Amino acid sequence: EVRLVESGGGLVQAGGSLRLSCAASSFTFDDAAIGWFRQAPGKEREGVSCFSTSAGTTTYADSVKGRFTFSSDNANNVVYLQMNSLQPEDTAVYYCTVDLDYSCSGVGSWGQGTQVTVSS
Repeated sequence: EVRLVESGGGLVQAGGSLRLSCAASSFTFDDAAIGWFRQAPGKEREGVSCFSTSAGTTTYADSVKGRFTFSSDNANNVVYLQMNSLQPEDTAVYYCTVDLDYSCSGVGSWGQGTQVTVSS
């Protein structure tokens, strides 16, 4: 069973930065699609970023392009989401996901989420 644990969320002022981490157990990040999703209160879940090992590419939602960066540390089985120039609309619970079908669809395993709050 894949277990994912996110960390790094918190409260930050607009324009600030946070780096989210996602650590996996019983799984290695080198053969799947690893994604970051977020969900704000009253809003639908949104895909933020995804890296597919099969395609070797990283995708980003238009709303975060140029501000967020996905990275991985395969040696330690951790992936990161560096978030810069944060805005109040980035406030949400952020989730790390793993899709073994490489789909970046979020149908696979999810972590428990970490809260990001951006104040204006």
